[in-house]
Amino acid sequence: MITVHHLDNSRSQRVLWLLEELELPYEIVQYKRDPATMLAPPALRRVHPLGKSPVVTTDDGLVLAESGAILETLVERHGQGRLAPPPGTPEAVRFRYWMHYAEGSAMPPLLLKLVFDRIEKAKMPFFARPIARSIAAKTKAALVLPNLQRHLDFLEGELAGRDWFVGDAFSAADIQLSFPVEAARQRAGLDASRPNLMAWLARIHARPAFRRALERGGPYALAD
Repeated sequence: MITVHHLDNSRSQRVLWLLEELELPYEIVQYKRDPATMLAPPALRRVHPLGKSPVVTTDDGLVLAESGAILETLVERHGQGRLAPPPGTPEAVRFRYWMHYAEGSAMPPLLLKLVFDRIEKAKMPFFARPIARSIAAKTKAALVLPNLQRHLDFLEGELAGRDWFVGDAFSAADIQLSFPVEAARQRAGLDASRPNLMAWLARIHARPAFRRALERGGPYALAD
């Protein structure tokens, strides 16, 4: 049996969704974020030393972290040709690119924006507040926001004339890309000015397996 160590409002929602797409049985162990720090609880370190989610464990002793590695491993083990293009094809190269792009390129500027947004709102001594807020605002304006817009423009262009990111079929790459695109919708200005991305979000959120994963995993603010 596959067990998903699932943190609320996190990347582990993608793992639940993939398992629902593959119609595989699985169990969920739920973890809640610390309301003050929004970090995962220390209990996750008993499963994996980094104490982050997602982590998947299996009856045969597998303990696997990193959502991209989890998705690829599950598709290789259980996909039976589903959710990934055939090896050696141009689509397979594109598939691998998007699986790594999601966390390697798309997420870092989103994380930086989250950090600097929190600095601007953080409680601090009054004499430090204007300096910290000025540094955060200037860094976002000069580096973070232009980088985010470049990525959103890139993703919008990649969906021109296509429904999915790899070939003509929905794949695990679409699942992997869901988290950064959802995060961009929540906090990085993704809106109707990029109709291809918004239509893609509507398509993935309408999938029955996505809805089942929400039912199993509980509240997921990024899908709102």
